[in-house]
Amino acid sequence: MTVVLHEVHKRYRAGAGAVVALDGVTVHFGQATFTAVMGPSGSGKSTLLHCAAGLEPVTSGSVTVAGTALDGLAETALTKLRRDRVGFVFQEFNLVSSLTAAQNVSLPLRLAGRRAEPSAVQAALTEVGLADRAGHRPRELSGGQQQRVAIARALFTSPSVVFADEPTGALDSQTSHQVLELMRRLVDAHGRTVVMVTHDPVAAAVADRVLLLVDGRVTDEIVGADATTVADRMTALERRC
Repeated sequence: MTVVLHEVHKRYRAGAGAVVALDGVTVHFGQATFTAVMGPSGSGKSTLLHCAAGLEPVTSGSVTVAGTALDGLAETALTKLRRDRVGFVFQEFNLVSSLTAAQNVSLPLRLAGRRAEPSAVQAALTEVGLADRAGHRPRELSGGQQQRVAIARALFTSPSVVFADEPTGALDSQTSHQVLELMRRLVDAHGRTVVMVTHDPVAAAVADRVLLLVDGRVTDEIVGADATTVADRMTALERRC
């Protein structure tokens, strides 16, 4: 399995007490699969993604990414793992405004002190349909184009898994569809593992399965459902909360 969480708990200090964000989560994300994670506000969706990606330490339990257990890894080793084996796509795009699209794509390698081959950068932009935008800065690109640059950057180091946190949240429906098609292709054509947090049933329906979280626990799993089915299950879930 590409990513495995076993009995993961995550608690945050809150005054004299603690807030439970994840409560004994056990889940796996296999190679070349696309999983959407949904749930009511405060259910632990983003915390699950951050713990699975090694962005936050777990309180207890274990997380394994691409065969490497995160528990006990030194910060340098954890940083290298995230840089080489994990890709990230966020709602806000997180592009550097002063850099061109090509420079943003190559940024992970530059930060690692390695040279990025211009042909590889161009190939990454071609893959996301932006071959003619290499010299453009973020302000010269639409929201959808910026998100595609972010996806190209996430894929530039050939990661085992891509974590996406509300990747279509700031996009219109047509542009969202284009981005979701691209992410689907990452799985089907390139064998990547994609884990996506979303509130949108239409986005979730693009995935192979949908995990539903409530109060830090996985309460349901939907496989191969359409957007209407996902929306109905989410509505029923929210009524019980």
